[in-house]
Amino acid sequence: MTRGATTARGLDRLVNFSDATVAIALTLLVLPLVELPGDGRDAAAVLADGGSELLGFGVSFAVVGRLWVAHHAVFEDVRAYDGTLLALGFVWLGGIVLVPFATALLTAADDGPDALADVLYLATLVLTCLALMGVQARLRRRPALVRPGAVVDTTGGLVAVGLLVVALVLAALVPAVGMLWVLLLALSGPVGRVVRSRTAAGRAAEEGHGRDDGVPGDEAREPAGPA
Repeated sequence: MTRGATTARGLDRLVNFSDATVAIALTLLVLPLVELPGDGRDAAAVLADGGSELLGFGVSFAVVGRLWVAHHAVFEDVRAYDGTLLALGFVWLGGIVLVPFATALLTAADDGPDALADVLYLATLVLTCLALMGVQARLRRRPALVRPGAVVDTTGGLVAVGLLVVALVLAALVPAVGMLWVLLLALSGPVGRVVRSRTAAGRAAEEGHGRDDGVPGDEAREPAGPA
Protein backbone atom coordinates (compact mmCIF):
# COMPACT_ATOMS: atom_id res chain seq x y z
CA MET A 1 0.00 0.00 0.00
CA THR A 2 1.29 3.45 -0.84
CA ARG A 3 1.68 5.92 1.96
CA GLY A 4 -0.58 8.92 2.40
CA ALA A 5 -4.21 9.55 1.59
CA THR A 6 -5.76 7.40 -1.12
CA THR A 7 -8.54 7.74 -3.65
CA ALA A 8 -12.21 8.52 -3.14
CA ARG A 9 -13.07 5.21 -4.83
CA GLY A 10 -10.94 3.41 -2.26
CA LEU A 11 -12.79 5.21 0.55
CA ASP A 12 -16.13 4.16 -0.93
CA ARG A 13 -14.96 0.54 -1.02
CA LEU A 14 -13.78 0.77 2.59
CA VAL A 15 -17.12 2.14 3.80
CA ASN A 16 -19.10 -0.39 1.74
CA PHE A 17 -16.96 -3.24 3.09
CA SER A 18 -17.58 -2.04 6.64
CA ASP A 19 -21.33 -1.81 6.04
CA ALA A 20 -21.38 -5.33 4.57
CA THR A 21 -19.46 -6.72 7.55
CA VAL A 22 -21.92 -5.16 9.97
CA ALA A 23 -24.81 -6.65 7.97
CA ILE A 24 -23.21 -10.10 8.20
CA ALA A 25 -22.71 -9.72 11.96
CA LEU A 26 -26.38 -8.81 12.36
CA THR A 27 -27.35 -11.84 10.30
CA LEU A 28 -25.22 -14.11 12.49
CA LEU A 29 -27.07 -12.83 15.54
CA VAL A 30 -30.38 -14.18 14.26
CA LEU A 31 -29.12 -17.68 13.36
CA PRO A 32 -29.58 -19.14 16.89
CA LEU A 33 -33.22 -18.04 16.74
CA VAL A 34 -33.75 -19.92 13.48
CA GLU A 35 -32.82 -23.17 15.21
CA LEU A 36 -35.29 -22.76 18.10
CA PRO A 37 -38.45 -24.11 16.40
CA GLY A 38 -36.69 -27.23 15.14
CA ASP A 39 -38.34 -29.69 17.58
CA GLY A 40 -41.89 -29.22 16.33
CA ARG A 41 -42.95 -27.19 19.39
CA ASP A 42 -45.62 -24.55 19.22
CA ALA A 43 -44.82 -20.83 19.27
CA ALA A 44 -45.56 -20.41 22.98
CA ALA A 45 -43.09 -23.16 23.93
CA VAL A 46 -40.43 -21.78 21.61
CA LEU A 47 -40.77 -18.27 23.05
CA ALA A 48 -40.74 -19.58 26.62
CA ASP A 49 -37.69 -21.80 26.16
CA GLY A 50 -35.79 -19.35 23.98
CA GLY A 51 -36.00 -16.35 26.27
CA SER A 52 -32.25 -15.97 26.71
CA GLU A 53 -31.61 -16.28 22.97
CA LEU A 54 -34.29 -13.70 22.19
CA LEU A 55 -32.91 -11.32 24.80
CA GLY A 56 -29.36 -11.78 23.54
CA PHE A 57 -30.47 -11.12 19.97
CA GLY A 58 -32.44 -8.00 20.87
CA VAL A 59 -29.74 -6.42 23.01
CA SER A 60 -26.87 -7.24 20.65
CA PHE A 61 -28.82 -6.13 17.57
CA ALA A 62 -29.45 -2.76 19.22
CA VAL A 63 -25.81 -2.46 20.32
CA VAL A 64 -24.38 -3.29 16.89
CA GLY A 65 -26.86 -0.90 15.31
CA ARG A 66 -25.74 1.84 17.69
CA LEU A 67 -22.09 1.14 16.88
CA TRP A 68 -22.81 1.32 13.16
CA VAL A 69 -24.60 4.67 13.57
CA ALA A 70 -21.53 6.05 15.37
CA HIS A 71 -19.22 4.69 12.64
CA HIS A 72 -21.46 6.15 9.94
CA ALA A 73 -21.46 9.57 11.62
CA VAL A 74 -17.66 9.63 11.80
CA PHE A 75 -17.15 8.59 8.17
CA GLU A 76 -19.69 11.11 6.88
CA ASP A 77 -16.95 13.72 7.32
CA VAL A 78 -14.09 11.61 5.94
CA ARG A 79 -12.93 12.42 2.42
CA ALA A 80 -9.73 10.32 2.29
CA TYR A 81 -7.94 7.68 4.34
CA ASP A 82 -4.48 6.36 5.07
CA GLY A 83 -2.93 3.15 6.35
CA THR A 84 -3.49 3.99 10.01
CA LEU A 85 -7.16 4.73 9.42
CA LEU A 86 -7.50 1.46 7.52
CA ALA A 87 -5.87 -0.54 10.33
CA LEU A 88 -8.09 1.05 12.98
CA GLY A 89 -11.10 0.35 10.81
CA PHE A 90 -10.23 -3.34 10.76
CA VAL A 91 -9.86 -3.38 14.54
CA TRP A 92 -13.36 -1.89 14.74
CA LEU A 93 -14.66 -4.56 12.37
CA GLY A 94 -12.95 -7.24 14.44
CA GLY A 95 -14.94 -6.13 17.45
CA ILE A 96 -18.16 -6.09 15.43
CA VAL A 97 -17.77 -9.66 14.14
CA LEU A 98 -16.95 -10.89 17.66
CA VAL A 99 -20.28 -9.66 19.03
CA PRO A 100 -22.26 -12.70 17.74
CA PHE A 101 -19.70 -15.05 19.34
CA ALA A 102 -19.76 -13.15 22.63
CA THR A 103 -23.57 -13.17 22.54
CA ALA A 104 -23.59 -16.95 21.98
CA LEU A 105 -21.37 -17.39 25.05
CA LEU A 106 -23.88 -15.46 27.13
CA THR A 107 -26.93 -17.34 25.94
CA ALA A 108 -25.25 -20.75 26.21
CA ALA A 109 -24.93 -20.57 30.00
CA ASP A 110 -27.41 -23.08 31.48
CA ASP A 111 -26.35 -22.72 35.12
CA GLY A 112 -27.24 -19.07 35.61
CA PRO A 113 -25.23 -15.92 34.97
CA ASP A 114 -21.69 -16.38 33.64
CA ALA A 115 -19.52 -13.50 34.88
CA LEU A 116 -16.68 -14.36 32.49
CA ALA A 117 -19.04 -14.34 29.49
CA ASP A 118 -20.41 -10.95 30.60
CA VAL A 119 -16.92 -9.51 30.94
CA LEU A 120 -15.85 -10.86 27.53
CA TYR A 121 -18.98 -9.41 25.91
CA LEU A 122 -18.44 -5.96 27.39
CA ALA A 123 -14.70 -6.05 26.75
CA THR A 124 -15.47 -6.68 23.07
CA LEU A 125 -17.62 -3.56 23.01
CA VAL A 126 -14.95 -1.52 24.79
CA LEU A 127 -12.40 -2.61 22.17
CA THR A 128 -14.79 -1.66 19.37
CA CYS A 129 -15.45 1.81 20.79
CA LEU A 130 -11.75 2.40 21.44
CA ALA A 131 -11.00 1.56 17.81
CA LEU A 132 -13.50 4.16 16.62
CA MET A 133 -12.00 6.68 19.04
CA GLY A 134 -8.64 5.88 17.45
CA VAL A 135 -10.13 6.70 14.07
CA GLN A 136 -11.33 10.04 15.41
CA ALA A 137 -7.93 10.77 16.96
CA ARG A 138 -6.27 10.06 13.61
CA LEU A 139 -8.67 12.39 11.83
CA ARG A 140 -7.89 15.16 14.32
CA ARG A 141 -4.17 14.69 13.74
CA ARG A 142 -4.60 14.71 9.95
CA PRO A 143 -7.20 17.34 9.04
CA ALA A 144 -6.55 16.67 5.34
CA LEU A 145 -8.52 13.43 5.72
CA VAL A 146 -11.78 15.21 6.60
CA ARG A 147 -13.89 17.58 4.55
CA PRO A 148 -13.27 21.31 5.06
CA GLY A 149 -15.13 22.77 8.01
CA ALA A 150 -15.80 19.39 9.64
CA VAL A 151 -15.35 19.15 13.41
CA VAL A 152 -14.28 15.80 14.82
CA ASP A 153 -16.08 15.48 18.16
CA THR A 154 -14.67 12.77 20.44
CA THR A 155 -17.02 13.46 23.36
CA GLY A 156 -19.51 10.76 22.38
CA GLY A 157 -16.79 8.14 22.08
CA LEU A 158 -15.28 9.04 25.43
CA VAL A 159 -18.66 8.86 27.14
CA ALA A 160 -19.49 5.50 25.51
CA VAL A 161 -16.16 3.97 26.56
CA GLY A 162 -16.59 5.31 30.09
CA LEU A 163 -20.08 3.85 30.40
CA LEU A 164 -18.95 0.49 29.02
CA VAL A 165 -16.04 0.33 31.46
CA VAL A 166 -18.48 1.02 34.30
CA ALA A 167 -20.76 -1.71 32.92
CA LEU A 168 -17.83 -4.12 32.71
CA VAL A 169 -16.87 -3.52 36.35
CA LEU A 170 -20.49 -3.88 37.47
CA ALA A 171 -20.86 -7.10 35.46
CA ALA A 172 -17.88 -8.56 37.29
CA LEU A 173 -19.20 -7.44 40.67
CA VAL A 174 -22.92 -8.15 40.12
CA PRO A 175 -23.13 -10.92 37.48
CA ALA A 176 -26.83 -11.56 38.17
CA VAL A 177 -27.76 -8.62 35.91
CA GLY A 178 -25.75 -10.19 33.08
CA MET A 179 -25.52 -8.54 29.69
CA LEU A 180 -28.19 -6.01 30.63
CA TRP A 181 -25.44 -3.83 32.09
CA VAL A 182 -24.77 -2.84 28.49
CA LEU A 183 -28.01 -0.85 28.59
CA LEU A 184 -26.00 1.83 30.37
CA LEU A 185 -25.09 2.84 26.81
CA ALA A 186 -28.55 4.37 26.58
CA LEU A 187 -27.20 7.13 28.83
CA SER A 188 -24.48 8.08 26.35
CA GLY A 189 -26.70 10.66 24.63
CA PRO A 190 -27.81 12.59 27.75
CA VAL A 191 -24.38 12.33 29.40
CA GLY A 192 -22.70 13.46 26.19
CA ARG A 193 -24.94 16.52 25.98
CA VAL A 194 -24.15 17.44 29.58
CA VAL A 195 -20.41 17.05 29.00
CA ARG A 196 -20.53 19.14 25.81
CA SER A 197 -22.57 21.83 27.54
CA ARG A 198 -20.18 22.07 30.48
CA THR A 199 -17.15 22.02 28.18
CA ALA A 200 -18.61 24.85 26.10
CA ALA A 201 -19.44 26.84 29.24
CA GLY A 202 -15.92 26.35 30.56
CA ARG A 203 -14.38 27.53 27.32
CA ALA A 204 -16.65 30.57 27.24
CA ALA A 205 -15.66 31.42 30.81
CA GLU A 206 -11.97 31.09 29.97
CA GLU A 207 -12.36 33.33 26.93
CA GLY A 208 -14.21 35.87 29.08
CA HIS A 209 -11.44 35.89 31.67
CA GLY A 210 -8.90 36.26 28.88
CA ARG A 211 -10.65 39.33 27.52
CA ASP A 212 -10.95 40.81 31.00
CA ASP A 213 -7.26 40.24 31.67
CA GLY A 214 -6.38 42.02 28.42
CA VAL A 215 -8.21 45.27 29.35
CA PRO A 216 -6.04 47.63 31.43
CA GLY A 217 -7.52 48.97 34.63
CA ASP A 218 -8.21 52.64 35.30
CA GLU A 219 -4.97 53.00 37.18
CA ALA A 220 -2.97 51.89 34.17
CA ARG A 221 -4.59 54.29 31.70
CA GLU A 222 -2.92 57.48 30.51
CA PRO A 223 -4.53 60.70 31.73
CA ALA A 224 -6.95 62.19 29.22
CA GLY A 225 -5.71 65.76 29.53
CA PRO A 226 -2.57 67.66 30.44
CA ALA A 227 -1.36 67.40 34.00
